[in-house]
Amino acid sequence: MKNYLVTGGAGFIGSNFIAYILNKYKDIYIINLDSLTYAGNMENLKSVESHNNYKFIQGDICDKGLVEDIFNEYDIDYVVNFAAESHVDRSIKNPDVFVKTNVMGTLNLLNVSKNAWADGEGFKSGKKFIQISTDEVYGSLGDTGFFKEDTPLDPHSPYSASKTSADLMVKSYFDTYKMPINITRCSNNYGPYQFPEKLIPLIINNCLNNKPIPVYGDGLNVRDWLYVEDHCSAIDMVVRRGISGEVYNIGGHNEKTNMDIINNIIEYLNKNVDDLISKNLITYVDDRKGHDKRYGIDPTKIKEELGWYPKTSFEEGIIKTIDWYLGNKQWMDNITMGSYQEYYKKMYNK
Repeated sequence: MKNYLVTGGAGFIGSNFIAYILNKYKDIYIINLDSLTYAGNMENLKSVESHNNYKFIQGDICDKGLVEDIFNEYDIDYVVNFAAESHVDRSIKNPDVFVKTNVMGTLNLLNVSKNAWADGEGFKSGKKFIQISTDEVYGSLGDTGFFKEDTPLDPHSPYSASKTSADLMVKSYFDTYKMPINITRCSNNYGPYQFPEKLIPLIINNCLNNKPIPVYGDGLNVRDWLYVEDHCSAIDMVVRRGISGEVYNIGGHNEKTNMDIINNIIEYLNKNVDDLISKNLITYVDDRKGHDKRYGIDPTKIKEELGWYPKTSFEEGIIKTIDWYLGNKQWMDNITMGSYQEYYKKMYNK
C-alpha cells in the first residue's frame, strides 16, 4: 500500500488526478490536504468522497504541525504538490498571497518530508516529492522554438515568479540533500472541473449567459493545450518511474491562439445549443500586464524516458470539455456564486 499526500486536491487538476489514481490502483491510499480557498471545491470530489482509500483534510500547507501530524499518522510515501495560487491576474493585484502559498508552503512541505524520510545520511527507499509546476516559469517564446527542460527560467508575472522560486527550492533539496524529487512543468490544461475564471470555462459560461467574452489585446497569444486526464497520466508515470532529481515537461503539441479557442467554442455552441450565440459577444480589453506571447512545450524527454504520450486530440478534448460543462451547469452556478465570490471579497476587500 502506497500512501499519497496530495495537496490542493480539491482544485481542477488535483481533483482529476485523485480520481484518476483511485480508479487505476487498488493498493494506494490518498490523503487530500486542501485549504478550500476560492478555487478549491468539494463538489469536484463527489465521485471519490466515500472511497475507502481516500481521506480529505482541510488545512493549509503552511501549517507545519498539521503536515507533520499527517506524516506521522499515515507514513507518507509520495507528496504530490498541486497546492498553489495560480491565477495571473490575481497575482498582479496581490502578490503577497502567492509568495506565502507557492513558496513558503512548498518549503514547509519540503522540510517536513525531508525530516520524515531521513534515514541516516540518506533517505528511506520508495519516497518521493513531486512538484507540479507550469510552463510559465520559462517566460515567453517567439514565433518558433519550444521550451525544453534546460530552457533558462525567465518568469514575467508574480505568479510565475512564485512558481519558479518554489521549483528552485525543490531542486535545491535534491542538490543539497539528495532528497528524492521530481518537477513537472505542463502546458495549459483544460477539461472537467476547471475554475470558471479560466479561459475555456469562462467562454462557455459567458456564451450560455449572453455575457461579453473579454479578450486581452489582440487575442493572438498562443498556448499549448493539454487535456487534463493526459496530464494526470503523465504525473502518474513521473511518480512511479521518474528519475530522481529530473524535470519533465508535459505538453500536447496543441498550440492555439486565444481567438482560435474562442471561435471554436462559439461555433460549437451556436451549432449545438443556441444559434443566437455568436461572435458578437467578443469584447476586446486592455492587454494583461506582462502578458507572455507564446508558450510551447517540447515533451520529448518524458516520451523517450517514460513512454508517455497524450491520448486526447484537441478536437476530441474540447468537445468532451464543452459537453461536460453543458451537463454540469449546476456545478458552474455553484462555483460562480459560491466560494469564488466570498474569496474575492476577502482578497480584494470588495
